[in-house]
Amino acid sequence: MTNSNIKQKFKLQVLTKLEALQEVLHWYEEGISPHLPEKTGWQCEVALVEAFTNAVRHAHQDLPSNTPIDLEVELYPNSLEMRIWDRGKSFDLTAQLQANRDNVTSLEKEGGRGLQFIKKLTDDLQYLSNLDYGNCLVIKKKYSQTPTIA
Repeated sequence: MTNSNIKQKFKLQVLTKLEALQEVLHWYEEGISPHLPEKTGWQCEVALVEAFTNAVRHAHQDLPSNTPIDLEVELYPNSLEMRIWDRGKSFDLTAQLQANRDNVTSLEKEGGRGLQFIKKLTDDLQYLSNLDYGNCLVIKKKYSQTPTIA
């Protein structure tokens, strides 16, 4: 996806606190969700919630609560890209998805399902590590714009 096709770009920085989820949800529901088809909107909201809480609970578990988490969403004509930046230790996304593959249907296992949910709800999931900027979970979702009836 090239920058020339971006319709809108949204950014938010919050601290490493689960309470910041309210701010993240308000940011998403007020600014981003109205631009998306309904089903895509709720799928991406669930993915964003999972990604944010994973950053707080796992990536930043040993970091101070004032460590920032950066959220970015770029809307394109028929897709979106969400990026969740953390400053924790990097991990192997493929190995993590493989290890937790069976946890998605197990109600006995509390952890390990978030990445599986994100993967199932979206079209592409990547994890990038950059020593200068931290780690970035990149989530992509395609959608079709429903024509509005006048």
